Amino acid sequence: MGKKKVITEEPLKEMVMPTENQLFGVVTQMLGYDRLLVKCTDGHERVCRIRGKMKRRVWIKVGDIVLVAPWDFQSDTRGDVIWRYTESQAETLRRKGYLKGL
Repeated sequence: MGKKKVITEEPLKEMVMPTENQLFGVVTQMLGYDRLLVKCTDGHERVCRIRGKMKRRVWIKVGDIVLVAPWDFQSDTRGDVIWRYTESQAETLRRKGYLKGL
């Protein structure tokens, strides 16, 4: 087995926008394994899981802008991380005014 190739953030031009049950958030703390503490645009801090599909493919660190889907139950305290935005995408979101509550 050889080394895994690292996917650079440059060629990613896809911008995922939130649907009705999703919102933006910023990672405030890493809690271990696949859990993060995320401050969302609605003012709640949620303990969020990283989806299994993202776990080994995307590295998330403190300060990253993510897309969060709150759970149906415990929606004020729990959620799932759906997407991590690159630095250039996060800057675009800031300029357009989507991240005002963060």
